[in-house]
Amino acid sequence: MQRIYIFKRFERFWHWSQALLIALMALTGFEIHGTYQLLGFEDAVTVHATSAWVLIGLWVFAIFWHLTTGEWRQYIPTTEKLLAMVRYYVTGIFTNAPHPFRITGLSKHNPLQRLAYLVFKLVIAPTLWITGLLYLYYNAWEAWGLGGLDLKTVALIHTGAALLMVVFFVGHVYMAFSGQSPLAHLKAMITGWEEVEEEKEA
Repeated sequence: MQRIYIFKRFERFWHWSQALLIALMALTGFEIHGTYQLLGFEDAVTVHATSAWVLIGLWVFAIFWHLTTGEWRQYIPTTEKLLAMVRYYVTGIFTNAPHPFRITGLSKHNPLQRLAYLVFKLVIAPTLWITGLLYLYYNAWEAWGLGGLDLKTVALIHTGAALLMVVFFVGHVYMAFSGQSPLAHLKAMITGWEEVEEEKEA
């Protein structure tokens, strides 16, 4: 096995901070919708909105970091080995099949991860932020010329995007435990170091 440094310090901070904030927003979001009572409606709204603003700030900084470091290239989608990755996650992982993708410092995400992150960043996240901010500033709609919008529709779209976020979160956790060992990827996201099989000489 070979150890390579994959995740930089900021990436690890961004990952775990994002996970905590998304979990907080999911928990408080379901409470706001009346699924259960934990904090109380008003406190849940406060925690939800505060977490959203902190996450927006974190994402703005993360976008700047990705653009200035060139790490944005890690998310360019590719179809190479895409079907092989789907087969691996559906069946191969249960039959101890070899992993079809080799992680490197220049290619941290496999084709399926890249596609999932693209959908997350271009569809799920923007939909959540736009509808969430509209929801938050409902009383300003008239002043903004948005009086024709329907609050129930905005709320429904926001809830739908939130459910897609939960699905993405669960899928992400599932994939996190699919490394060389169940905790390999988790350890890498804590230490930054990933253990990979050494390339065989031709």
